[in-house]
Amino acid sequence: MYYQHLIDDVFADRIGGVGLSRDAFGRELERARPALDKVRRRHADGSLPLLRLPAAREDLAALKPHAERLRGFENVVILGTGGSSLGGQTLAALTDIGFGPARGGPKLWFMDNVDPATFAELLTRLDLKKTAFLPISKSGGTAETLTQLFVVLEALEAKVGKAKLADHLVTITEPSDNPLRRIATRVGCPILDHDPGVGGRFSVLSLVGMLPAMIAGLDTAAIREGAASVLDPMLAAKTADQSAPATGAALSIALWREKGIGTTVLMPYVDRLSYFGLWYRQLWAESLGKGGKGTTPVRAMGTVDQHSQLQLYLGGPADKMFTVLIRDTAGEGATVKPTALGGDASLAYLGNHSLGDLLLAEADATAATLAKNGRPTRTMRIAKLDERVMGALLMHYMLETIVAADLLELDAFDQPAVEEGKILTRQYLAARG
Repeated sequence: MYYQHLIDDVFADRIGGVGLSRDAFGRELERARPALDKVRRRHADGSLPLLRLPAAREDLAALKPHAERLRGFENVVILGTGGSSLGGQTLAALTDIGFGPARGGPKLWFMDNVDPATFAELLTRLDLKKTAFLPISKSGGTAETLTQLFVVLEALEAKVGKAKLADHLVTITEPSDNPLRRIATRVGCPILDHDPGVGGRFSVLSLVGMLPAMIAGLDTAAIREGAASVLDPMLAAKTADQSAPATGAALSIALWREKGIGTTVLMPYVDRLSYFGLWYRQLWAESLGKGGKGTTPVRAMGTVDQHSQLQLYLGGPADKMFTVLIRDTAGEGATVKPTALGGDASLAYLGNHSLGDLLLAEADATAATLAKNGRPTRTMRIAKLDERVMGALLMHYMLETIVAADLLELDAFDQPAVEEGKILTRQYLAARG
């Protein structure tokens, strides 16, 4: 295992308060057994393609030439929203947390919104002759992505000419007659097939996440190896408590049933997991928020939210479950020399300690304080953050979400309320002429 999954501080016999009873947890674990059987069945018959991705390698070899071509540009702009963007952002953050790529290659820009000011600024700032674009839409009909692409094509044609547009584009969409595929065909750029059986928010291990990861210089086979390290034990598990994702799902749903815990907070103490928290937020909310059921996901960041949210978490309503994600940063970073403290005794606790020491101490203190105040808190610990660890975390939360949906008797893979909003958007645009 590339992470530790520590759950003791969720239970009432440890934290009191709104802690979970062992009996309720046991009942939920028993309810989860059919969910594990379903995962095994769908893996065996291939009806859920996501489950075959951790072992796949041929598709990665097919992506490599496209990634190498795109790495020849100064900038690569990913056009997409939701699951077409957040998975790629999560992976790219392993090498670029805002200061540019750490492993060479192009700067990746993820344009997941259609704010005209932001988009105009992007097209003004980048040298379009040195920029490639990667529009991604599973359905091929995402209004935001199509509008972005139309704007890009006009700006790009003005800079490089119509004949060279295809040199600056690669498109990902499902193999059907859809608007994005038709546009890409007219332009003449490469079109890569999005598997129709892999939903957008579950697509991070597919080419949707793997191509941006390759462009960023990451080892995509290692990402999938990490994912397999979580999936394989679930496939082999005889009981739900032998699988960390099934255990996590049982905790969340049991707390919701027994204690009315309606909010789940994920709080990484790792800057490179900032987008991971946003990816998780979409995954959990869009998969489980149906039929009056589901819990609300919140991404908090340590140490930032110790100074903005922790007061509410400790002193506000006891209606939240917490997951504190901690990397062992002991001894990392610059160290404060005692002589720098100017003899101030009140600062002596900082002497000879590094930034990493402080970060780890604050993470441990937050988890302990939450539990001490009766807040159900699980801790996930990692020794480092690399491709394998990231793959494991991604697979954990996808499987946890799938099992939680089964416990709630929901379809994890549809989003009816979102579709309603898309229909209304088209109607409003039409009404405005």
